[in-house]
Amino acid sequence: MGQAPVHLAMEKIARLLDEMKIPSAVIGAMALNEAGYRRVTEDVDLLLTHEDFDRFKHAWLGRGYVETGAGEAVLRDTENDVVIDVVFAGDYPGDREPKPVRFPDPAIAEIGAPVRFLPLERLLELKLASGITAPHRLRDLADVREVIRIRALPRDFAERLDGSVRAKYDELWIAAQSAPGDE
Repeated sequence: MGQAPVHLAMEKIARLLDEMKIPSAVIGAMALNEAGYRRVTEDVDLLLTHEDFDRFKHAWLGRGYVETGAGEAVLRDTENDVVIDVVFAGDYPGDREPKPVRFPDPAIAEIGAPVRFLPLERLLELKLASGITAPHRLRDLADVREVIRIRALPRDFAERLDGSVRAKYDELWIAAQSAPGDE
């Protein structure tokens, strides 16, 4: 990982959660970076359960983390001055309305110590569901297209995704075939 404040904040919270035996998964732009798509970000998006978020807050609020007041689950790492946005297992991505795709249990995160990431299928599924249902989240669809292009994902990767997002994956796969490279 890098030495930028966002990387330090991600590694710090992952280490603390690991020490507390709290399953977590980094999602969002930091997970895209792990998948090979370099995207700049200034915050850490983290997947937890409600109960584990409460456990973490009880242990660490006022000891390196403060609530920002920006939302139900937004913390700031005071050492690195980085926002930690928490999303919860079971919630719906994008417009937050019921749909077949939900944020999964963070315990499914791929092995990594201490920073853990969702399997690529789940990450792309979440981004697709978010971009499909929330017009203000079109960046999520562009992210999926870029991961398809950079990783040269096959068209049949769609079979590993929830049926509700497969058509959009296929549409983005076609778009990625004609997308220019980063040269």
